[in-house]
Parts: sequence; structure tokens; C-alpha cells
Amino acid sequence: MTEFDLTRELRIERGGIGDYKELAFYHYRDEGIGPYCAIFKLQPTGLLARRMKKKIAGVIVYRMPTYALQMRRIALGGWLDGLDKESKIELLSNNIRTISRVIIEPRFRGLGLAVRLVRETMAMVDVPIIEALAVMGQANPFFEKAGLTAYKAPLPARSVRLIEAFELVGINERILTDTQAVQNKIDRLLSDKRIFLEREIREFLKCFPRARDSKAGIERTRYILGRLTERPVYYVKVKS
Repeated sequence: MTEFDLTRELRIERGGIGDYKELAFYHYRDEGIGPYCAIFKLQPTGLLARRMKKKIAGVIVYRMPTYALQMRRIALGGWLDGLDKESKIELLSNNIRTISRVIIEPRFRGLGLAVRLVRETMAMVDVPIIEALAVMGQANPFFEKAGLTAYKAPLPARSVRLIEAFELVGINERILTDTQAVQNKIDRLLSDKRIFLEREIREFLKCFPRARDSKAGIERTRYILGRLTERPVYYVKVKS
């Protein structure tokens, strides 16, 4: 069956929590979605429906917006500035929905279905503003392809400080994507530089309770580098 036939035999329908649970395993965050507003699914039809063991090919989840989100304020130009908390909550509830999950079953990836799910369901959600926040946004910008505008958060001050500390002991920012190379340089540091860097690493890890007391070594370095340049991307679409 061709890719064209595959996409033609998938239609978007209203779904439910069971549809999300069917594909939740494939999402990098599979801990649950909490309260949600709407779920839509990619429902196979015709011959494709008869061939598939799983019932759906994709799912998207919308939830209510969180109250405080700095990137929203930047993107929307201080839209809610000057209002009291109760008025802000009311306006957010009446005007914004947040895309919480977009999951495509692995056999159907690479066909543009995530873009289709986002683009077509936005029109089915009866609010003027759709938003999303994604840590993985820079690696897979399908939200932008679906018509949302991206706003990249600046690096947190704690990350800037640790990157500068690495530079001061001779670990260039260019190699911070190579865990083993960074660990090798840490292992070869003289005692005064090692003490300085360890102090800065401990300060950085204060924001990550689970790793705060982790022992020095390759696994801790891998964790640190994974968090060091992590920048969520905020997406927003204001319907015309």
C-alpha cells in the first residue's frame, strides 16, 4: 500500500482517554496526562483498519492552560498584564488551550501525520489561541510546520554559569555534546580546577533534587549535559 493510500485511509475523530493510553508508551513522557479538555485520534478506515492490530495511528491531547508561563507573556506581548489573578484565570480558560501530547504510532511516522493532527484539530478546538511547550521542539519542529510560531526560551542563568565554569577549566562549549570527551577532560583536571568545577556542578544540581547528591562520574556528567542546554520551545497560534 502506498503512503498516499495510508494517509487517505486515516481520518481524524474525537477520541477519549483509552485512545491516549493505547499509544502513551510511545511518548517520551508516559507518566499520564492529568485533566484534559479534548482528545482526537487518527482512525484507520477501510482496508487499513482491517490490517492493523492497534486501533488507532495517532492521538493528540489538549488541556487547559497553566496560569503562569513566562514565554506566553513574551509571545502575546503582555496581553494579561495589569489584571488580577481571577481575571487572568478567566481569560486564559476562555481563550487558550494547550497541546499536551502528540503521539504517532511508530509504523506511521515520517508521513507528516503529526503536522496533520495539529493543523486539523486546532480548527476543531473552539478557542482563539492554541499553544504548546516542547523540550524536543528544536529537534522536531512539526508545530511550526502546522502553523504555530516558535519562541525559544533563553538559557537559564544556572546553565550559563556552568558553561562558563567549564570554559574556565578548559572544557570548550563545542564539546559539551560529547559526554565521554567532557568526562575525559574532567578526569585530567588539576586539583584546584577540579575543586572549582565540582563546586559549580553542585550549585547547578541544586535545581534537580533527584541528582543533587549523585556521585561524580560518566553517568552524572551525561545527566548534567542533558540538562545544561535544555531549552523548552513555546509555540502559539492565534486564529484569525
